[in-house]
Amino acid sequence: MHFLQLAAEIAWTHHEKWDGSGYPRGLSGEDIPLSGRIMAVADVYDALISRRVYKDASTHEQAMAYILDHSGSQFDPEVVRALQAVAEDFRTIARRFSDE
Repeated sequence: MHFLQLAAEIAWTHHEKWDGSGYPRGLSGEDIPLSGRIMAVADVYDALISRRVYKDASTHEQAMAYILDHSGSQFDPEVVRALQAVAEDFRTIARRFSDE
C-alpha cells in the first residue's frame, strides 16, 4: 500500500469503534482496517497521557486501565492484547518523547 493511501486509511478509520458506535461510517469489528484499529489505541493512549490546557495528564497505569476497560467495545481486543505485551515499551517511548 502506498504511504499516502495508508495515511488516509488511518485518518479515515481511527475514530471507528470495535462495537460499531464510532464515526464517520459506523464500521465495526474487522470491517475497520487494522491500521485504524491500531491507531485508535495509540491515539487514545497519547491523548490520555498528554497534558492539555483543559486537563492534566493521566498516568501510564490510568491510560492502560482505560484501554483495558474499553477492550471489546471501543477497541479491538487483539490490539489491546498486543499493547499489553509491549506496555513497558509504550511507557518508555512516551517518556522519551514527552513534552515535559
